[in-house]
Amino acid sequence: MSETTSPPGTGTGATPAPTSTLSARRAAIAGGVGTLIEYYDFSVYAFLAVTLGPLFFPSEEPAVSVLLTLAVFGSAYVMRPLGGWFFGRLGDRRGRKHALVVTVVTMGVFSGLLGLLPDFATAGVLAPVLLVLVRLAQGFSAGGEIGGAATYVAESAPPGRRGLYGSLTPIGSTLGFSVAAAVVGLVTAVTSAEQMAAWGWRIPFLIAVPLAAVCLWVRVALEDTAEFEAMAEQREVLRSPLLTVVRERPGAVLRVVGIAIAMNGTGYIGLTYFSTYLIQTQGFDKEAVYWASAIGIALACTTYPLAGMLTDRFGRRPVLLSAYALYLVIAWPAFALLGATSSIVVVTLVYVVYMAVNGLAQVPAFPQFTELFPRRVRYTGVALGFNIGTILAGGTAPYVAAQLVQSTGDPMSPAFWVLGVAVVGVATVLTLRETGRDRLPV
Repeated sequence: MSETTSPPGTGTGATPAPTSTLSARRAAIAGGVGTLIEYYDFSVYAFLAVTLGPLFFPSEEPAVSVLLTLAVFGSAYVMRPLGGWFFGRLGDRRGRKHALVVTVVTMGVFSGLLGLLPDFATAGVLAPVLLVLVRLAQGFSAGGEIGGAATYVAESAPPGRRGLYGSLTPIGSTLGFSVAAAVVGLVTAVTSAEQMAAWGWRIPFLIAVPLAAVCLWVRVALEDTAEFEAMAEQREVLRSPLLTVVRERPGAVLRVVGIAIAMNGTGYIGLTYFSTYLIQTQGFDKEAVYWASAIGIALACTTYPLAGMLTDRFGRRPVLLSAYALYLVIAWPAFALLGATSSIVVVTLVYVVYMAVNGLAQVPAFPQFTELFPRRVRYTGVALGFNIGTILAGGTAPYVAAQLVQSTGDPMSPAFWVLGVAVVGVATVLTLRETGRDRLPV
């Protein structure tokens, strides 16, 4: 029996009363809005990679500067499993709400600090060192966000509607990238190239501070989930949820890792690498690419509730399998179109289609994650598996894609990465039992 903070046998494992529809909607909206702001803070860096490269990693070869900047983007993911452990433990011991409040404060503070960093010309080698440290802190915070939001929303959703309500979490995380692209595009439009390099790049990071304050206000007003309250009342809270989930649910953790590899390995190519590829390799105007990213990603997000309804109607496995099958079909044509076109309209359409498919991968995945774990280790299990998968194939995706192009000279080579991680997704989903119509395990 797992070690808990109460004597053995005191927990009843009773199912709590269902959450009201109004409370469920508030929880879903709060989870989505908070995740949007958190992922805005985290992803601004990716859209500024071409600008930040020469400022922090000056080189006679522009591609080297960008590669180093993308490597720092990936370094933030090194801390995500540690953040997942810390915030998962906090969420499983102190409450889902408590952990989600701390994540957004931490991310807001360090995003603001990033906007105040000196560049290489001012501080020399200290500048990239500070950049890496701040990105590591951002990664630590992000490690607790999306797993916590998915857990909070799933535990608050009405029976049979976890897919639809849970779709607001990936809408939030994906729209965070869209808002980041729009803000960077707006700043680029109103500044000259010299102004952007001198101070304009700081503005998107500093905006994170008031956004974090808004998110804090929204989340402080929430109550914790009935699942956690019942768990606390029945004294089922574990002293070490990490050890328990690794010992009792290793297969579930590995399945989350596999799905996260596929979901993030495909998605981050569209969210972070496309813009760098279009600007650096294809020579598109920066401002045009930022707006194409923002509009295309936002339009794709309008399809996510439909994916939620589909997964509630047909289950998690069919929708997940269809997503990865579609990636196997569209990966090569997507890169072929981006490499052949000079039209920003075509670029925008590629974003819409590519990220709409990612919605089919993301939306069923988050409720699926929560359905694999009992409530006493749910936050920890989801955060642990998701962040391991993300560090393996999310943060590394833009760097691997850029490195493939650099080393092979073939701009189509990142398509093979997409194909590979999609195959991992198919293989993982085939090991899953359908849980879409089940109650969350107690």
